[in-house]
Amino acid sequence: MTTPSRLPEPYGQGSGANLADILERVLDKGVVIAGDIRINLLDIELLTIKLRLIVASVDKAKEMGIDWWESDPALSSRARRDELARENAELRERLARLEALEPRRAQEEAP
Repeated sequence: MTTPSRLPEPYGQGSGANLADILERVLDKGVVIAGDIRINLLDIELLTIKLRLIVASVDKAKEMGIDWWESDPALSSRARRDELARENAELRERLARLEALEPRRAQEEAP
């Protein structure tokens, strides 16, 4: 007579596909977790912390209008190049203004 085993299946067999399905569904649909923490003392608000967490795929985030990482120089090489080009243009403009002022100073100092 055999008795059925009551041990759970190892993680590698049945739960891997389930976890992948759940992850795919979460990334496809997106999940928003929001919460606020407030610290009051005698009805005086001392601290408020607002927490917002969005878990979604990049495509879903772009669909929702969330694309802040594309303009962050720390995360996007295109944003880094754009920032360097803007900074370069500003420095060239400042240099041109300084060079335009230099001949005037030379004329004012001449006897």
